[in-house]
Amino acid sequence: MPDVLALPDLASRAMRGSVVAASDEFFAERENLIKPGAAVFSPATFGHKGQVYDGWETRRRRGPGGELPGEDEHDWVAVRLGAPGVVHAVVVDTAYFTGNFPQSCSVEACYLPGYPDQAALERALWAEIVPRSPLKGDTPHVFEVPPVKRFSHLRLRIFPDGGVARLRVHGEVVPDPDLLEGLTFDLAALENGGDVRACSDRFYSSPRNAISPGLSRVMGEGWETRRRRSPGNEWLVVGFTAAAQLSLVEIDTSGYIGNSPGQAELRGRLGDAGEAEAPWDPLLPRTALLPDTPHRFRVRPPAPCDQVRLDVFPDGGLARLRLYGSLTPEGLAAARRRWAETAP
Repeated sequence: MPDVLALPDLASRAMRGSVVAASDEFFAERENLIKPGAAVFSPATFGHKGQVYDGWETRRRRGPGGELPGEDEHDWVAVRLGAPGVVHAVVVDTAYFTGNFPQSCSVEACYLPGYPDQAALERALWAEIVPRSPLKGDTPHVFEVPPVKRFSHLRLRIFPDGGVARLRVHGEVVPDPDLLEGLTFDLAALENGGDVRACSDRFYSSPRNAISPGLSRVMGEGWETRRRRSPGNEWLVVGFTAAAQLSLVEIDTSGYIGNSPGQAELRGRLGDAGEAEAPWDPLLPRTALLPDTPHRFRVRPPAPCDQVRLDVFPDGGLARLRLYGSLTPEGLAAARRRWAETAP
C-alpha cells in the first residue's frame, strides 16, 4: 500500500471528526462513514428499510418521469476533519456494496476557521481534490492528493446514488499556532501535530493509539507489542509539531493488567529524525511501572526537544502516552511558518 496510507486518518471519529451534513441517508446512516474500524456485514440481516449496511447508503434516485437520473445527478456528504491538515490521500471504500455502489465519485475540500454552520459551508469556496472517478463494488479506492494546502472540511459526491462503507482522509495535522501560543499542552497528541515517527513492534495494535484523543476503554485501543523472546526491549519515537520544552510525562497502563511493561525510560532530542546516530538526552530514567495505572512524572530537561523516544522493558502494552509542555519561541515561529505556508 502507498506510504500515504500510513498517515493519520484526519476524518476518523477516533480523531474527533464528524459528518456534518448529507443530501440523503435513507438506507444507512452517514455517521458510519468515519467509524475507525473496517466495515462489517451480516447477510440476510434486514431492518424495516431493507438489508442493514455498515456504511452510508442513499435511496435510488429517479428522473422527472420516474426514469433513470441524469448524468450529473448525485448525492453528497460533508465531513469536518478532526483537526485541520494537509491531505495526502483519500480512500473511498465500497466494502460489501456490490449491487448498490455509486457509479463514480468526486471529492472537494475547503478551509473554514472556527465552527461554521451549514449556511457557511454552502457559501464556502470548495476546491476539487479528487476529480470525478469511476468506482467498483466492494473495493477500497485510493486517490492520492497533491499535499499543498490545509483543509478543515471535505465533501464527497457520489453519482448518482448508492452506498459507501468508509471514507478515509490521510494527511498531516497543521495545528493553529494561535491555539498553542503561551499554553502547556500535550505535545504528542495527534490533534496538536504530534505523531509516531517509528516503533519497534506493532503486532497487536497501532502505536498511534497511544497518542490518540480520549481515554483507552479496552486493551485494543492502546499500543501492545508481542511477547519478546530475545534480548532487548520495545520502543517508539514520537515527534512534536515543533521544538518545545517538556515538563510533564504521563505513561498510562490502564487496562493492561497482566501484560504491562515492567519499566520505562524516556529520552529526547532536537533535530532530524533521520540522523540515526544523533544522541538522545535523558528525560526520565529507567523507572518501574505498575499494571493498570496512570503514572505521572515531572521532568526538567536541560534543553528543548522536538522528538521523544520511549523505551519499555522488556515488552507489553500502554493505553496512552501524554507529553505536556510548551513551544519554545523558535518552535512557535516554526509553527507559524507552517500555518502560513499551508494557507488556502
